[in-house]
Amino acid sequence: MQGHRIKRPLNGVLMLDKTPGASSNAALQQAKRMYQAAKAGHAGTLDPLATGLLPILFGEATKFSSDLLEADKTYAAEIRLGVSTTTADAEGEVIAARAVNVSPDQLAAALLNFRGGILQIPPLYSALKHAGKPLYAYARAGIEIKRAPRLVTIHALDLLWFEGERLALSVTCGKGTYIRSIAHDLGEMLGCGAHLAALRRTALARFGLDCAHTLESLEAMPAAARDTCLLPVDALLLNLPEARLTPAQQVRFVQGQGVPWDGPPQARVRVYGASGVLLGVGEAGADGTISPKRVIAKV
Repeated sequence: MQGHRIKRPLNGVLMLDKTPGASSNAALQQAKRMYQAAKAGHAGTLDPLATGLLPILFGEATKFSSDLLEADKTYAAEIRLGVSTTTADAEGEVIAARAVNVSPDQLAAALLNFRGGILQIPPLYSALKHAGKPLYAYARAGIEIKRAPRLVTIHALDLLWFEGERLALSVTCGKGTYIRSIAHDLGEMLGCGAHLAALRRTALARFGLDCAHTLESLEAMPAAARDTCLLPVDALLLNLPEARLTPAQQVRFVQGQGVPWDGPPQARVRVYGASGVLLGVGEAGADGTISPKRVIAKV
């Protein structure tokens, strides 16, 4: 239609450094417009309060979002002791204020409970579904849904600083972990209540903030320079073993047929064509073949 900008069939990964205040979807839509991308998605939602790494996936990269959703993540979290809120973070309404009288030794002892595999009750205000509706929809209607505890994994938790009523933690955790719940549960354990005051995602899988860009910095660049900020699609898959196919095998693979493989069975494999172009991801079976699971379009 006249006046509409032509959408680009763009493939790649933008590691965005999200600023506070914007929802993950708003940041996604802004990046999609800036790049004039035909197709885009994000992996690993950040609350509006939170900042840091938000992967924006363009085109064929969206097929591999699960690799990031399943990956470990690292956060810098600031916690305010003495104040409890409805949402367990700074965006909620204050529901209780209590005196804080916590010693460094008491804090260190309490933090021991938040390492390794722990049971965590998801926040009332969360996007988890109950009977097809997100929990926050019930919470906003004044209905409290009973949430079952879930097992999550905290790989590392380090105290960065502690000053009276505030402290900061570095947390590396597995999927499904709510840092808000850690803040809330820590406050209850210390007897004073607490909420998450600020959150920054500093790492996701093997990616850190060193490869991230803000929307503001991208906006200031010439359009042609923005593409140099994109990572290739296979940057998401470098942890997988690779297979390189002959031209004949490439034809079979992109048509959904199995190809020979002499590596370990049951492993996911990133598959390249004879020219080195990523064809997709396959699964290596015990029969010595790779079956296509996710194929890149139009290679």
